[in-house]
Amino acid sequence: MEPIRESKAWYTNGFVVLVLQIAVHVLCIWLIIRSAIDQDIAWPGRFWYGIILLVLASFLWSGFFVVQPNTARVVVFFGRYVGSVRESGFWWTNPFTLRPRVSLRIHNFNSDKLKVNDALGNPIEIAAVVVWRVVDSAKALLEVENYPEFVATQSETAIRALATRYPYDSHIEGEASLRGNPEEIAQELKREVQARLEVAGVEVIEARISHLAYAPEIAQAMLRRQQAEAIIAARQRIVEGAVGMVEMALRQLSEHQVVELDEERRAAMVNNLLVALVSEHEATPVINTGTLYA
Repeated sequence: MEPIRESKAWYTNGFVVLVLQIAVHVLCIWLIIRSAIDQDIAWPGRFWYGIILLVLASFLWSGFFVVQPNTARVVVFFGRYVGSVRESGFWWTNPFTLRPRVSLRIHNFNSDKLKVNDALGNPIEIAAVVVWRVVDSAKALLEVENYPEFVATQSETAIRALATRYPYDSHIEGEASLRGNPEEIAQELKREVQARLEVAGVEVIEARISHLAYAPEIAQAMLRRQQAEAIIAARQRIVEGAVGMVEMALRQLSEHQVVELDEERRAAMVNNLLVALVSEHEATPVINTGTLYA
C-alpha cells in the first residue's frame, strides 16, 4: 500500500459562496411566496421548484469551514483522502467531505522519569523533553491512530534505547557518556526520535535529557564509586606529572653538570622527589649542611 502524503485540496473563498447562498435562499423564498400568492399562474410548478431548490441549497451550508493560523484541515471524501487545507481563512469546499483539524503548532513532550539500565548495567533514572510539530497533516491523521499518543510512546522508547547504549559516566578518555557528553547525547536522541516519528509526519525540533540520576537503591554506592574513580583518576594524573618532573630534573642536573649522582644517590633523589610531589600533605625538607669531623 502506497503511503499517504499531504497534497493540496480543492477549496474556494467562503465569502463569495456565502453571498451566492444567500441569493439562492432569497430566490427560493420568493418563488414559494409568489406561488402562494399567484395560485392561478403555474402555482404547483413554482412552489415545488422553490422547495426543491431550497432543500438542495441547504446542503451547501455544511461546506463552509474556518482554518485557524498554524492549523490544517484534512479533507476526506467518502473514506478517500483528497487533500489538505493549510491557508488560514474562511473557505468552502465539497459539503459531503469530512474536515478534521490538525494542529501545526510546536508542542513539548516531557517524559516521565524512566528507570533503565545503562551500558554498564547500572540502573538509572532518565527523562527528556522533546520539541516537535506536525509537518505532514495527512500522515499525522491517517497513518497513525492518535499522533500525540504515538509521539509520547515512541519518544519514551527512543529514550530507553539511547540510555542502554551509553554509560552514565565514564573516566576513560574519548568514551562518550550520558553525563559527560550532553550535546552529543542530545543530537543522538534527536536522530533516534526523528527516525521513529517519520511515519507520523512529525518533525523533531529538539530533544534533550532533562533528568539524569542513579536509581535510589544504588545512588549512595555509586556516589562512593564515583568518588573512588575520581580519586584514582586524579592520582594517576598526579603520578604521571610527578614522573615527568623527576625525569626533567635529573636530565637538567646531568646536562648542566650541577652534581654527579651515582645509582644509589639517584634512586634516593627520585624517591624524595616523588614523595614530595605525590604526597597529599606538604613535604617538610631536611637540610643537610655537611658532615662535621672532630
